[in-house]
Amino acid sequence: MLRRLALVAGVLTLLVLTGCSSTVALKPEPDANNPACADVTVRLPDAIGDMQRRWTDAQATGAYGDPPAVFVACGVAVPGPTADMQCVTLDGIDWLVDDTTAPKMRMTTYGRDPAVQVYVDTKRIGANEVLTNSSLVSGIRTIKADSACIAPEGLPK
Repeated sequence: MLRRLALVAGVLTLLVLTGCSSTVALKPEPDANNPACADVTVRLPDAIGDMQRRWTDAQATGAYGDPPAVFVACGVAVPGPTADMQCVTLDGIDWLVDDTTAPKMRMTTYGRDPAVQVYVDTKRIGANEVLTNSSLVSGIRTIKADSACIAPEGLPK
């Protein structure tokens, strides 16, 4: 009888705990198993702005908000030089900014391998607030930069 009661209590506890938050379904990026992505992932913050971190089911990812308004993924394809996207530098990290689906924006680190991508719904939180989050910045900085953005006036003629 005591054993049955303990089993029922355990199952109820599990149901309560899993019912409190749902897992965000994502797919891992091609290089998500890169050890450098683990260094980024363990430094992801518990919250960005007033959005709490959510559990995800894919390696080297993070999601924030309910419903999620911020997604972070390490191990995306490393982008090459481009003139099609704006390159901005925030807190020493170069980002290629894809705003083709504004107000939703996709920012990918430039000059770092593996690359990290951050997707932000800017109707709910500002991209600068996300990209300058100290925990996110410290995680990305663990990946050494091997190149940097060049302003148009710095290009060879």
